Amino acid sequence: MTKGESIFALACARAAEGMEIAAVAAAQPERIALWSKAGSMTFGELNRQSNQLVRRLREAGVGDGDAVALTCGNRMEFAIVTFAAYRAGLRLTPINWHLGADDIHYIVDDCEAKALFLDSGIAGVAHRCARLPQLRLKVAIGKPLDGYTAWQDILSGVDDSDIADPVRGTTMMYTSGTTGRPKGVLRSQPDPTRAAQMQLMLTQVFHFDPDSGHDRTLATGPFYHAGPFGLCLTTPLTAGIGSVIMDKWDAERMLALIEQYRITHTFCVPTMFTRLLRLPDEIRRRHDTSSLRFIIHGAAPCSVDTKRAMLDWLGPIIWEMFAGTEGPGTVVGPQEWLAKPGTVGKPAPGQVRILDDAGNECLPGHAGHIFMVNPPGSPFKYFKDPDKTQASQRDGYFTAGDIGYLDTDGYLFPTGRSAEVIIAGGVNLYPQEIDDVLARHPAVADVACVGVPNADLGEEVKAIITLHPGQQGDDAQRRSLMDYCAEHLSKQKWPRSIDFVDGLPRSEAGKILRGKLRAEFWKDRDRQI
Repeated sequence: MTKGESIFALACARAAEGMEIAAVAAAQPERIALWSKAGSMTFGELNRQSNQLVRRLREAGVGDGDAVALTCGNRMEFAIVTFAAYRAGLRLTPINWHLGADDIHYIVDDCEAKALFLDSGIAGVAHRCARLPQLRLKVAIGKPLDGYTAWQDILSGVDDSDIADPVRGTTMMYTSGTTGRPKGVLRSQPDPTRAAQMQLMLTQVFHFDPDSGHDRTLATGPFYHAGPFGLCLTTPLTAGIGSVIMDKWDAERMLALIEQYRITHTFCVPTMFTRLLRLPDEIRRRHDTSSLRFIIHGAAPCSVDTKRAMLDWLGPIIWEMFAGTEGPGTVVGPQEWLAKPGTVGKPAPGQVRILDDAGNECLPGHAGHIFMVNPPGSPFKYFKDPDKTQASQRDGYFTAGDIGYLDTDGYLFPTGRSAEVIIAGGVNLYPQEIDDVLARHPAVADVACVGVPNADLGEEVKAIITLHPGQQGDDAQRRSLMDYCAEHLSKQKWPRSIDFVDGLPRSEAGKILRGKLRAEFWKDRDRQI
């Protein structure tokens, strides 16, 4: 690397073949790529081990066009498997290791994986997966497992020089499966020559400055989730920016790491915001967070009050991304959001359409199905599910099941999920809208509304609420909450009942598990509506 030469430019020059890490390693092999509780790893080490893994995969008969499944926590091996897949032409499927054994086994089989990298901590599913006949290589990360090659043995004695014939790979993530089995989202591989253009676009969206030498990300969430995977692993590392890995999130630990490593970028889900804000003031003041320049949140709705409190604390550095596993979405910056609280951004002309059940365009202010433009060069399909693919797409647009509206200025406001609709007397009610109102009540810490049986209407709204410490879950509190709803919601949206609980079930991505809450009230019913 010559003086003044751009690391980012060198990485982009090799993006078409998936060799960005190799480019960074060639220029600055001792630059740190990853930090974790296990230690640190340089770009040189990451590159060499990625090369070794590609060769092992090829020896086992796993190569260009094949699928690889990966299920483990946030650790360095996750990065090595990812960047090996990206230079070997492989289709990588990261799997949520918190899923049940049935779902993990199903995804490994469904994605047609020929290699499986699995955390030995989930030994129960490991034995089931080991019997899948298509697997040519099974690797245990962590402790040894019967039927699996140990990670520490897989790279031993293998040539670590750059492979001579790299081919850019891709990723196929699975949806969360909130309305059935998880589904693989397979996006057509774009022209590899556009990879550098995509890298530049993502770097700009996330406000990275790769050549400053100061940027550093903090991986707060699990890498199997698209947000941390993109913001805290693939995008920064392929631009030569290092990442600090949290294997388990903790609010105070996050602040300590921001101070220790001078973190500039991170990803959060709204639950993290809530828990950070609950920290005592003396703890929040104890840690220097002045290095932070960019926080992006997504995956679940964030209440207006929570986001405003975060902005008051950290300043105008908080951005929001509204997107799903299926593909592109919108981004809104802090100043724009403050002018339009609750918005997820102003889509470009033609990027978003709001359609009613009949497929007609909705007027501004009227909620309907949110359809995003399906990129012509890289459309997606649900793997092995043409019916679901067809149902989700219309005239070059797709929907992931979100409901929302565009205001008169063209700003997008999501209001819920079509799969969560409460149908009361034939009227569609969107629980997220009711959640958002109740979340503004000063006594409410967390809330989820669900549809429960009603002999006359079919369903009625029940609010399930966690209160702030010191608040009483009594009839007086219920009356206060109902009065608040009467002020802010039309009568048909009022909850008919309110339950107080100690906590609400959420996924690792921070999404309310509304189906789990709802199921308790429908388990003895023949019909679920």
